[in-house]
Amino acid sequence: MSSGYSSLEEDSEDFFFTARTSFFRRAPQGKLRTGQQDVEKEKETHNYLSKEEIKEKVHKYNLAVTDKLKMTLNSNGIYTGFIKVQMELCKPSQTAGKPAPSSNGCMNTLHISSTNTVGEVIEALLKKFLVTESPTKFALYKRCHREDQVYACKLSDREHPLYLRLVAGPRTDTLSFVLREHEIGEWEAFSLPELQNFLRILDKEEEEQLQNLKERYAAYRHKLEEALSQVWKPG
Repeated sequence: MSSGYSSLEEDSEDFFFTARTSFFRRAPQGKLRTGQQDVEKEKETHNYLSKEEIKEKVHKYNLAVTDKLKMTLNSNGIYTGFIKVQMELCKPSQTAGKPAPSSNGCMNTLHISSTNTVGEVIEALLKKFLVTESPTKFALYKRCHREDQVYACKLSDREHPLYLRLVAGPRTDTLSFVLREHEIGEWEAFSLPELQNFLRILDKEEEEQLQNLKERYAAYRHKLEEALSQVWKPG
């Protein structure tokens, strides 16, 4: 029997994965909206907590846990615990030469520490599913439920998911995490040299347009000065 969760420890060189916990269809409640302002607000309120504050929050968190996935506070102030991440991938991912386990709709439980970042969590999930695509093509979102609305907010790679879990409490109907692909833009199909060449072309066109504009206004100024000289010329 597998333990039912994945482990991502701060001192480990590798990520150890055991199993995904459950599969289900997404059933969003209310209207789904993205809120970049909420992300910025989260960054502002992400202050460092004292050891006493962390101890109190971990204690309250563990009292509210109903699935035995409690947090553990170490003597150095670093705490470890569990987060659950919903996989919501729109397209099949590239894998390392072998069939990848189905991931879309999967809920993964990861054991992480308070020092692990969003970027590290993304890398761990991709490693588990043998995905060879760059982690930069994916993003971790937090899904917040407020009244009858559901807000999906993209997290910065430097955010710490376990901190967000600690502050929000263990209830996933209040806060949950979702892994998605980045929205694909029209420029993502081009290589870096091609994009750099486009920038050079744009710079050249901008310079030419500015030069034409200056010449045009210089010609207008010259004609205006000629007209003024004729008006004020003594008869």
